Amino acid sequence: MGQHGPRAGPQASRQPSSRQAALRGGVLGAGSESEEVGKSGPGSPPVGLLPCLDSACSCPGSLPVVPAPGSCKEGTGSAFTCPARVAQSDHGCAMRTALVYHEDMTAARLLWEDPEYVSLLRGTQTLSTRELQALCGQYDAVYFHPSTFHCARLAVGAALQLVDAVLTGAVHNGLALVRPPGHHSQRAAANGFCVFNNVAIAAKYAKRRHGLHRILIVDWDVHHGQGIQYIFEDDPSVLYFSWHRYEHGRFWPYLRESDADAVGQGQGRGFTVNLPWNQVGMGNADYVAAFLHVLLPVAFEFDPELVLISAGFDSAIGDPEGQMRATPECFSHLTQLLQVLAGGRVCAVLEGGYHLESLSQSVCMVVKALLGDPALPLSGPMEPHRSALESIQSVRAAQAPHWKSLRQQGSTPILNPSTYSLERRASPVSPGGPKFKAAEAQASAALSSLLDQLHLNPTLPVRTAVALTAPDAALVLPADVLRQEGSAPQEETRAWARLHEALAQDKALTALGKVLHLLNGILDGQVSSGMAATPEPAAAPTLDVVIRRSLSHGARRLLCVAVGQLDRPADLADDGRNLWLNIRGKEAAAPSMFQVSVPLPGTTGGFVSCVLALVLPLAYGFQPDLVLVALGPAHGLQAPQAALLASLLRGPAGGRVLVLLEQGSTSQLAGILARVLQGQAPPGLGPFSMASPEDTQALIYLRGQLEAEWKMLQVAAPQVP
Repeated sequence: MGQHGPRAGPQASRQPSSRQAALRGGVLGAGSESEEVGKSGPGSPPVGLLPCLDSACSCPGSLPVVPAPGSCKEGTGSAFTCPARVAQSDHGCAMRTALVYHEDMTAARLLWEDPEYVSLLRGTQTLSTRELQALCGQYDAVYFHPSTFHCARLAVGAALQLVDAVLTGAVHNGLALVRPPGHHSQRAAANGFCVFNNVAIAAKYAKRRHGLHRILIVDWDVHHGQGIQYIFEDDPSVLYFSWHRYEHGRFWPYLRESDADAVGQGQGRGFTVNLPWNQVGMGNADYVAAFLHVLLPVAFEFDPELVLISAGFDSAIGDPEGQMRATPECFSHLTQLLQVLAGGRVCAVLEGGYHLESLSQSVCMVVKALLGDPALPLSGPMEPHRSALESIQSVRAAQAPHWKSLRQQGSTPILNPSTYSLERRASPVSPGGPKFKAAEAQASAALSSLLDQLHLNPTLPVRTAVALTAPDAALVLPADVLRQEGSAPQEETRAWARLHEALAQDKALTALGKVLHLLNGILDGQVSSGMAATPEPAAAPTLDVVIRRSLSHGARRLLCVAVGQLDRPADLADDGRNLWLNIRGKEAAAPSMFQVSVPLPGTTGGFVSCVLALVLPLAYGFQPDLVLVALGPAHGLQAPQAALLASLLRGPAGGRVLVLLEQGSTSQLAGILARVLQGQAPPGLGPFSMASPEDTQALIYLRGQLEAEWKMLQVAAPQVP
C-alpha cells in the first residue's frame, strides 16, 4: 500500500458466524468497510474471489457453505464456494479451499504494544466526520471511518486464525483476504492506509502462541513495508525481505532505510533484506531473479518454520502506483518457490493493489498455487533489466557479511554509495494521464493473454500419474495420484525399442510401454506430470527414447536434468530445442550453451546453490514446455534433495514434469516424488552446511561460461566497456 492509492468509503458491516471446511489450503476473509480494493468511492466491489464478503454478491450474510458444482473430482475432497458468484469468476476451480468466517477480535489479543494507540483507535468509532478528518491529518496517508477500528481488528483476526489453522495442521497453507492492510503501520502510528500491522502481529503471535523461533516474512508489495522493518529490525528470529519501488529515495515512503544497506540493528543485523527497485517496469524475469539470487539462498540458510507473505499486488502489471510489468501468473511462481520452505507452511495476507482486474487475477494465481495447481508458464523474455541486476548486486554485497550462502557463490560485488535523494520525488500517476493510460494498455494486453492461456491450458483431468511395472505394497501414494495400468500400443513400443538392444528384453520392453503411455498422456494434455520406473540396465536407453519421442511429438523445448551416470545421447541434435543438464558429471563443463555438466555437490548448502544458481536460472531462461528428471545409476541424491529438485522444476514448464527412476529405488523416494509432483511441499534438507571450495568454483566457472547467453544466471550488472 502507499500514499497515492485510492481512499474509499465504507460498506455495510457483516459479522458472519464461524464456519470452516478444512482442505488443503485456507482462505480467510475479513471485512472491507474501511477501504475498498482497487476502486474509490463507497460501495465499490472488492475482489470477487471471496464473494461472501463482497457487496456485489447476492448471497445472504450468513452463507451456507456448499460444494461448487464441477469444481472437484471424486475422491479428492469437497470444494466450497459461494454459488451466487461462481459464474462470475474465471477461476472457479481456485475456490477448492477453506472459507473461514471469524468472530471479532479482542484488543488484548492484538498483541499491540501501545495501549494508548489502541485506545485512540477505539475512540474513532464515536468521532464526528470533522474530528475524523482532523485525526487523519496527524498521520501519513491514512483514512479513518467509524468502522475502521472494527475492520482493523477483523483483519488481524483473519491473519491470526490463518496462522492457527496452518500451525495446528488444519490446513497446509492459506490466504487471508483482509482490509485494511497492515505492513506500513508502526507501533504507535497508522500509516499508508494501514492501522494495525497484520503480518507483524501474526509473526509475534506465532512466536508467542506456537513457540516458533524462525519466521520468514516476504513483502512483495511495491511499497516498502517500513512498519514491519521497524518492529523486527533488532530481532534475529524474524527474517524480513522486501522489494519495493525506491528510485533512489524518490518514491514513497521516501526513507533512507529502504535502501539495500539497511540490514537491521544490533542482533538483528542481516535479518532485514531490502531490495530497492530504482526504475519502474520490472517484470517476471526481475522478480524471479530476485528470488533465486537473493531471497531463496538466504531463506534456505535461515530455515524458517513459517513463511508469512505481505501479499501486495500493486507490484503487478497495470497498477498505476507500482508501474511494474510482472504478470499475474508470476505470483503463482513466487508462491510455489516459497512453498518449498518451512514444510509448505505459508500464510499470505493481502496488502496493496489498485488495478482491480490485475489484482483479482493475481490473487487467483496465488490461491491456485497454494492449492498445488501447476503455475502457468511465464510469458515474455526471461532477461533481467540492468537496473534490477544493479539492485541484486547491491543487496548481495550488503548481505554477504551476514549469510554464508551469498559468500559461497563467489560473487564479490562492490556496494556503490547510495544515491538517496529527496530533491525530486516521483510524481503520482493521475487517472486519465498518459502514464495511467499506458499502464492500462499494458495490463489489458497481459490480462487478455493470461485469459487466453487459461482457456488453452485448462486444469488437466489428472495432475499426477505413476507408472509401475510391478505392484509395491510399501509405496504409499496420495489418494488423488493415479496408478497407471495401461501401456502404449505394442507396435509403437517395439518400434522405439529397436533403437537399443537393451530394450528388447521383456522387463525393459514392458517398462518402456508404460513410460511411453504416460509420456503420451502428458504430451496430449491428459496428465500434468508423472513418474515411471525403469530397469537399471535400460535407464539410459529409455531416457534416449523419451527424449526423441518428446521432440518428435509436440515438445518444442525439452529440458532434461539427468542425475547420475547418464550420458547425453551422442547423436542428439544441438539445435536449441533441448537443453541437457547432467548433475554428478565428472567435471564442470559446458561444451555448448545447451550441454552443461556439473559434479553433484556434497553438502546441503552446495546442493541448494547448485539448484538456485544454476539449474533454475537455466530452466527459467530456457522456458521449456516439458521437463525430464532422470535419476540414473549412482545418482547419489537423498530423497529430500530429489524431492526439492522435482518440486522446483514444476515451475518453468507449467507443471509438465516426467520423473524417471530405477525400479530398485526405495518406496520412500517414489512416494515423496509423487507427493511433490502433486503439489505438496518437499521435506526439509536438514542442517545447512557450506558448499565445498570445489563446488563453489564449479558454479563460478559455469556461470562465467554461460551467463552471456543465459541472462538469468547473472547476479550483477555487466560492466560497461
